[in-house]
Amino acid sequence: MNDTSSRIDVKVCTDVSRPRDQGHIYVRAQQGRWQRLRRQLGWGLMLLFLAGPWLRWNGAQAILLDWEAQRFHLFGMTIWPQDLTLLALLLMVAAFALFFITAWLGRVWCGYLCPQTVWTFWFIWVEEKLEGSANRRRRRDQEAWSVDTLLRKGGKHLIWWLIALLSGFSFIAYFTPAAELATGLLTGSAGAWPTFWVLLFALCTYLNAGWMRTLMCTHMCPYSRFQSAMFDADTLSAAYDAGRGEARGPRARKADHRAQGLGDCIDCNLCVQVCPAGIDIRDGLQYECINCGACIDACDQTMNRMGYPLGLIRYASENELAGQGVTRRRLRMWAYAAVMVAMLGLMLAAALLREPLALEVLRDRNELYRETLSGRIENTYTLKVANKTQQPQTILLEVEGLVQPDWRGQRQWQLAPGEMRLVPVSLSVADGSLIRPVQAIEFVVRHRGDEVRTDSRFFGPRP
Repeated sequence: MNDTSSRIDVKVCTDVSRPRDQGHIYVRAQQGRWQRLRRQLGWGLMLLFLAGPWLRWNGAQAILLDWEAQRFHLFGMTIWPQDLTLLALLLMVAAFALFFITAWLGRVWCGYLCPQTVWTFWFIWVEEKLEGSANRRRRRDQEAWSVDTLLRKGGKHLIWWLIALLSGFSFIAYFTPAAELATGLLTGSAGAWPTFWVLLFALCTYLNAGWMRTLMCTHMCPYSRFQSAMFDADTLSAAYDAGRGEARGPRARKADHRAQGLGDCIDCNLCVQVCPAGIDIRDGLQYECINCGACIDACDQTMNRMGYPLGLIRYASENELAGQGVTRRRLRMWAYAAVMVAMLGLMLAAALLREPLALEVLRDRNELYRETLSGRIENTYTLKVANKTQQPQTILLEVEGLVQPDWRGQRQWQLAPGEMRLVPVSLSVADGSLIRPVQAIEFVVRHRGDEVRTDSRFFGPRP
């Protein structure tokens, strides 16, 4: 190809305007290694999300966050309200993991893993398939409506709604048994509240991914606002190498651009056209940037065509762009990592030491004690016993701290998986056997050599 044709090819590219048109962003499709990685992660996470409610474990739904029963079932483990420390530790681990990754790799969560980004790119993919490229969509919106436009746009919104409804159903299926919810929705027998929540989540998905898109990131998500507090000079992020790229401008492909006083940037604006936020990465780090790598792939594509080295736009740190070495003494990043590991250790320890049974003792508050006709001192209790596993458990109840107590009430039975039972119990002892008016006692629930103890009190008359 001669120099004239090369100049024409580049000039055509420079005539394409920024993707913003009256506030709307027309995102241009882009291929490349980072977009391939993003799509693979996105589709993988999407499939996990959709398949999650249908996974089975020991004949039951593997992941079921049952708010109504106040129990979370996770692969054979049932988390009760008494175990919310585990959930708190899990959230802390996730938070510090996010802080650590952000300090190290910038906003890779936003660009590759965030549900808002995954759904947005999914909706954009549907838009491209039905309405064409970014330039074609822009022209279509400027043209008068036609039957073809109506069918394409109507089909796009129909598919968006189907995706949104599927997403809404899948989300609510984590909180309501999936099979029951699906049957109820298909037969019209689902309750009003499950139906309401499915439709509400579907509506939010449709609006967020179809219409608001990056507005959610720039105006509603707090992460984009405080992320810079976790950055330092060695944090990797999508960055433009201005020292290599400036001065920018069009040129013939085989021309000596250095002799013309030009840098490697040919000002093709592809990095802007592929950006889902519509920003120009060459203006420096901006909070709208989600680090999705689309601008990197677009720039590498142009560098390949021009025969220039790749990496004019790349994942780089401030120190790297300034020609300084990357320091490993990054106190903030390693502090995040240390806290994350510590919280993870505490969570694992709490999970391993977690008792399979729960025992709570409720005293009768109407009277401290009473004397029976036979002269014995009697106290009444209500024992709340819960099986926190997903296997049946045969248990035995006992009491310690009393001399030859008379136990009235059920002492041994089998608890079904996840079952909680209230057991009324009366304890009586001979008058005079109490050492003091308020005697410390322990209720014990035993199972296969394991035991769970709960303190209580036995009241009697003063000597």
